[in-house]
Amino acid sequence: MVTFVVVMILLGLVAGAVARVVLPGPDPIGILGTIVVGVIGSFVGGFLGYVLFGKDLGEGALQPSGIIGSIIGAILVLLVWRNVGGRSTARSHTRSRRYARR
Repeated sequence: MVTFVVVMILLGLVAGAVARVVLPGPDPIGILGTIVVGVIGSFVGGFLGYVLFGKDLGEGALQPSGIIGSIIGAILVLLVWRNVGGRSTARSHTRSRRYARR
């Protein structure tokens, strides 16, 4: 179990870092956020692999994927984060600066 967690953290770091390189932009999420994006991306990639290819039916739909699926999933997670979470945070930060100047 400990080995699985360590592997998921390392895989998440690699997948999240590759996703941030493929999609450059001002993401103030740091290394911990990069790992979280990669780990969530790994499960998203595993789910998409299950849905698209029907592989590993005995393990269920929520499963970690390989490195390619993890990177694809991390890219999708980063895109969703930018469109949903990142934009609203940037707006509220801009508003607070605008009101602070007055």
